Amino acid sequence: MPPTPVVTVTRRLTFNAAHRLHNPALSEEENRALYGKDNNPRGHGHNYTLEVSVAGEVDARTGYVIDLGRLRRIVQEHVIDRLDHRHMNADVDFLSGINPTSENVVVACWQLLEPCVGPGRLTRLRLYETENNYVEYEGQ
Repeated sequence: MPPTPVVTVTRRLTFNAAHRLHNPALSEEENRALYGKDNNPRGHGHNYTLEVSVAGEVDARTGYVIDLGRLRRIVQEHVIDRLDHRHMNADVDFLSGINPTSENVVVACWQLLEPCVGPGRLTRLRLYETENNYVEYEGQ
């Protein structure tokens, strides 16, 4: 019997959010030197794009790894609705006490999404902070 194909599917969603990059363990001067304009006390915003990739065997009955509508609903509920039009430092519970760099945000999103996408497995999150800058996370 031939092996069941493993396929990766990806869904892209967007959200707008503000943040301030600031490490409270550093002085104000160190924070300004390290983060520059991203350390603005009132924060600054981005139009983020999040790509969520799930891999798995193609289901013989449905032909899907995961229904992309279901994946959209999962990401919308667990991530987008909690981040969109929010200030990540002040308004987002799952980022409480975390410096909201793109690196930290993508890891926090992984922790929310990874348990929800079965029977496939989360294989990659790609978070675009700008058109030219993004971070990727593929789990541990």
